[in-house]
Amino acid sequence: MASGELQEIMALLQQRAKARQGQVLTWIERRLSYDDLGMAFENLDGVTLRENINAGGVPGLWVEAKNADTARTILFLHGGGYCQGSPHSHRGLAAELSRACRARVLLLNYRLAPEYTFPAPVEDTLAAYRWLLDQGTDPAQLCVAGDSAGGGLTVAALVSFRDAGLPMPAAGVCLSPWTDMDAVGRSMDTNKGIDPMIARAGILEFARTYLDGADPASPLATPIHAELAGLPPLFIQVGSIETLLDDSTRLEVAAKEAGVDVTLEVWDDMPHVWHMFAPKLPEAVRAIKNIGSFVETQLNAIS
Repeated sequence: MASGELQEIMALLQQRAKARQGQVLTWIERRLSYDDLGMAFENLDGVTLRENINAGGVPGLWVEAKNADTARTILFLHGGGYCQGSPHSHRGLAAELSRACRARVLLLNYRLAPEYTFPAPVEDTLAAYRWLLDQGTDPAQLCVAGDSAGGGLTVAALVSFRDAGLPMPAAGVCLSPWTDMDAVGRSMDTNKGIDPMIARAGILEFARTYLDGADPASPLATPIHAELAGLPPLFIQVGSIETLLDDSTRLEVAAKEAGVDVTLEVWDDMPHVWHMFAPKLPEAVRAIKNIGSFVETQLNAIS
C-alpha cells in the first residue's frame, strides 16, 4: 500500500505539471526549476561536499557521507533529459546513495544540450572514468549509476568503457532509465497521464534537442540497441506507473540475452525517479536501501 507521503508528493507533482501547462520556458528557466525541485528534498546533514572538481576536463562534485569508505566510489550521472540537471538538482540523491552504499560519490556535471549535443555526455563520462582510473581508483570498488537520462547514459558509458578496452567497474545501477530515444514502449500509452513527471511529448522533445539530427537508433543514444555483452552486473529500479517502464523491461531483456547478470525491481505505484524524494518518501528510502545492498554485494564479491 502506498504511503501517505507518496500521495502528498504526487499531488505536488501534479500541481507543478498543471502550473507549467502552456508555459514556454527557456532552457535556463527549466534548469533552475529542476534544480529547485531536487534541492527541496535534499538532506545534506553530515555530508561533505567538495566542489569544482576537474575530472579529466569535466566538472564534478564529490559527495561524501560520514560513513563513506573512500576506497569505494560511485560515478553518478544525473537525469534531466540530457538538457537539464546538475550537481544542485542531484546532490541530495547522491548524498542518500553515499550513505546507503558507504561510498564517496562523484556527481558529474557533464555537458548539456542544446549547447552540446550527442554524444557529448558519453564522451564526458568516458573522460571522467579515465581520470578516476588515473587517480588510482580501483575499478573493482567502483560503480556507475544514474537516473532517467543518466540511467541510459550509465549503460552507454559502460559500453564505451568496454569498447575502449578499459577495466570495467564492478556494477551499474539504473534508476528509471531512459533507454529509447524513439519512445515506442507500450507503457508510453498504458501509463499516459498517470506519471506526473514525464510524458511521450516531453521525451521526444528532449530526444530531438539532444540528438540534433543524429540517428535515434545509435547504440550510445538508445542503449537497448547496443551490444551489451561483457558489461558488469546491472541493477535496475523503475516504478510501475512510469511512462518509461518499458525502457527498463526492454533493457532487462536485452541485457539478459547478452549474458549480463541483471536484476530488475518494479516498484508499485512509484512515479519517475521517486528516489529523489528521499528522505521524505518512505518508498524512496527503501529503494535506496536496496541499492546499497546491491552495491555492497558487488563490491564485496571482488574485494
